[in-house]
Amino acid sequence: MASVRTMGSAAALLMGLGVLPAGAQEKSSTALDVLIQQCAPCHGVDGIGHDTEIPNLAGQHDRYLWLQMMAFRRGTRRHQEMRYMSRSLSEDEIAALVQYYSSLPR
Repeated sequence: MASVRTMGSAAALLMGLGVLPAGAQEKSSTALDVLIQQCAPCHGVDGIGHDTEIPNLAGQHDRYLWLQMMAFRRGTRRHQEMRYMSRSLSEDEIAALVQYYSSLPR
């Protein structure tokens, strides 16, 4: 599970991006948890993939994660499940997930 510090920084990012209203720290953890749970079946809450074909996200560079998510979203990087998942996320949600996973220890 993510540390409180990591959850707090991702929550702050969500608030700063306008995804969550100021003062919604408690609710922001819930919103981030929902996003993380969408990724967790494959990439894990801890950012460690559950299969040899699923990459670990924990500790990856934030720019790398952002570029990959945007490539999935545009369809320039092909992967059926990731295209579907990335298209359902706003750029702010992608930014929050990127910040969360990149801040986890490898």
